[in-house]
Amino acid sequence: MKIALIGYGKMGKTIEKLAIERNHEIVSIIDQDNQHDFDSAAFLDADVAIEFTNPETAVANYLRCFEREIAVVSGTTGWLAELLNIVSLVEQQQKSFLYASNFSIGVNIMFWLNKQLAVLMNKLPGYEAKMLEIHHTQKKDAPSGTAITLAEDIIHKTERLNKWVLDEKKADYELPIKAIREGGVFGYHQVQYESNEDTILLSHNAKSRDGFALGAIMAAEFLYGKKGFFTMDDVLKL
Repeated sequence: MKIALIGYGKMGKTIEKLAIERNHEIVSIIDQDNQHDFDSAAFLDADVAIEFTNPETAVANYLRCFEREIAVVSGTTGWLAELLNIVSLVEQQQKSFLYASNFSIGVNIMFWLNKQLAVLMNKLPGYEAKMLEIHHTQKKDAPSGTAITLAEDIIHKTERLNKWVLDEKKADYELPIKAIREGGVFGYHQVQYESNEDTILLSHNAKSRDGFALGAIMAAEFLYGKKGFFTMDDVLKL
């Protein structure tokens, strides 16, 4: 498979390394200084573009790819106010797009477990839900896209909760998320249910970027040749 990388930071470089190890070809790398390469022959030759940039440029990158009939796998977070518009465009114009707030296989298993646990805990009002996420200091958004996904899934399954808040909650219907930025933490996410009698924890700790990069490559392999909007649930058949 011929892959174009949009964004060549630490994640882009890790994806490049693992994609080559899986016998894929990196045909184009686009970063801040060579935006004109969206029209290069190398980029137009790509089967799939894997995009990890920032929320300010992500949507424009998707549109550039769609205009050139290049399938897109994206892990950029912080742009989800535009998600419904992008999904509608993809479905109406038969483009190819796969988005995940986190490509880690382990995190996506956690997403699934989190929803099942929330259904059970909805029946047990004696437990108070809260969340914690920790990332490296270079991460710009807080809470993380992964934490937001976990929180929204809990809220959807829990009748007594209807919004998440950063830091401390001010009302019983709020789900608090504590976001910490420190050192070189690749990503730690924790869902906690606390009662007077005990504590239940569901957590995931990333040991390196490799898990995220591998998941993104698997998503690109899945998306190749397909039309429509997909998520990691489709990739992993969850």
